[in-house]
Amino acid sequence: MIDLDLSELAADRDGSQPLRGYLATPPGTGPWPAVVMIHEIFGLDEVMRGHADRLAGLGYLTLAVDLFSAGSTARCLVTTMSAMMRGRGRAFADISAAHDFLAASPDCTGKIGVIGFCIGGGFALLTAKNGFDAAAVNYGQLPRRLDENVVGACPIVASYGRRDPSLKGAAARLDAALDNAGVAHDVKEYPAASHAFLNDAEAGPRALRPLLRITGIGPEPDSAKDAWNRIERFFATHLH
Repeated sequence: MIDLDLSELAADRDGSQPLRGYLATPPGTGPWPAVVMIHEIFGLDEVMRGHADRLAGLGYLTLAVDLFSAGSTARCLVTTMSAMMRGRGRAFADISAAHDFLAASPDCTGKIGVIGFCIGGGFALLTAKNGFDAAAVNYGQLPRRLDENVVGACPIVASYGRRDPSLKGAAARLDAALDNAGVAHDVKEYPAASHAFLNDAEAGPRALRPLLRITGIGPEPDSAKDAWNRIERFFATHLH
């Protein structure tokens, strides 16, 4: 497991300067299918690195790209959210740089997926037709022009929590849009879960954690176990 400097690749695309990433390598000898991982709103913290390590343990060369590399978390968050709303910008360049790093690696089979959590889930959905072979969207914001954005997308597995106040009805809307677009998909809403339920530990600033706990945001182990199993099966189907 190593920290990478992806700045040169990002510079060619007007991406973040610098751009960092965390590369988690499976045990044994490659090449392996690969995954670009996009972190949640609190950045590439230990919980997110743990997700990358988990994916590596499943046999995927996993590059967690740090969209907040180029400055303070607050400033980068504004830039990143703006890019998501516009459908273009530095975050997309950074994700493209991560994809191309994996595509050029002799340790990659050439099959590459994308997975994201929270804002990363939104980007996983928006980039699902940008050269990826499968996408895992976890409580990701839906784009304004959902039907238009999913046309031509790769196969998508998506997980949402019914108790997530920010994404009410998102699972049903995404499921219908993917049906209409003829995209292979597996979308599920978990009744007991809220936002960030795949995390195995509390995340974010410690001062915020009591509030997040009160609102139900955070780990929900039973739902997370099922969601991870679905992601594992879906990637095994589409990335091998």
